[in-house]
Amino acid sequence: MDGTGPQPASPAELEAMLQALDADLPRLQQGSGGVFRLANAWAERHDAILAQAPPALRDSIAARLERIGIRWGLVPGARVTREFPALQPLPLLRRRIAQR
Repeated sequence: MDGTGPQPASPAELEAMLQALDADLPRLQQGSGGVFRLANAWAERHDAILAQAPPALRDSIAARLERIGIRWGLVPGARVTREFPALQPLPLLRRRIAQR
């Protein structure tokens, strides 16, 4: 061993890896064969990306990975959603509910 590790990835390469992971998650979720295999595949990709991040970018890459993981239910955290107007009760229905 020469003491040198793998070269850190460039910001563009890291961005491509993050986008590829996000794009692959639907396939991983359907073809994983179960939640534990999906979690294992996620952990391997997460660790591989984080290992290639230069020290100066490691915190921001870890935060982005966490947000991706939260969105896919692989990491604990609050998902932020918003109301969709089409799913809100109609004004007439609101009045009927209020009259009760």
